This record gives sequence, C-alpha cells and structure tokens, in this order.
Amino acid sequence: MRVILAAAMITLLASTAYAQDNHVQRYGEADKEKSATELQAEKDAQRAYQRSLGNIPDKGPSDPWGTVRSDTPKAAASTPAAKTAKTKTKTGAAN
Repeated sequence: MRVILAAAMITLLASTAYAQDNHVQRYGEADKEKSATELQAEKDAQRAYQRSLGNIPDKGPSDPWGTVRSDTPKAAASTPAAKTAKTKTKTGAAN
C-alpha cells in the first residue's frame, strides 16, 4: 500500500512540474509564423530604436589623462654626465 501511495505522490508532483514547463525551441525546429500585427510592431520598434540612436550626441575624442598631464614636458636630465655615469651595486654574490 505504501508503494502505491508513494508512486501516486511522485506522479502528482511530476505532472504539475511538467505542466509548468514552457516549450523551448530546439535546433532545426522551424520558427512559428508571426502575424501581421507582430511584424508591424517589430518594424515600429526597430524604427523607434534607430530614432533613439540619432538622439545621442556625438562627443569628440576624450583624453582621460588630460587633467593630469602638464602643458610643457619636463626635461629628463639637465646634464649629459648624469646619463652616462653608471654605478655599480653589490648584490651580495662574491665574484
């Protein structure tokens, strides 16, 4: 008796879950035909989208680092001797 009741409970739960499942279009399945009102609504939505794109103002090129940079570049080194002088540093290895 318990087995029959368990099977009935599982069947009832599975049937309600299956009833809530929407149909998902599978690969190779043909699209459903659209009505004339659906096609017209799709065209109107596309036109409205194109019009809304025209309302966006064009901006010039932006320079995010423009406020950080100075107007005149600084000199790298004032004396050429400072560039050519190489200092030897010890790394701890004995040679």
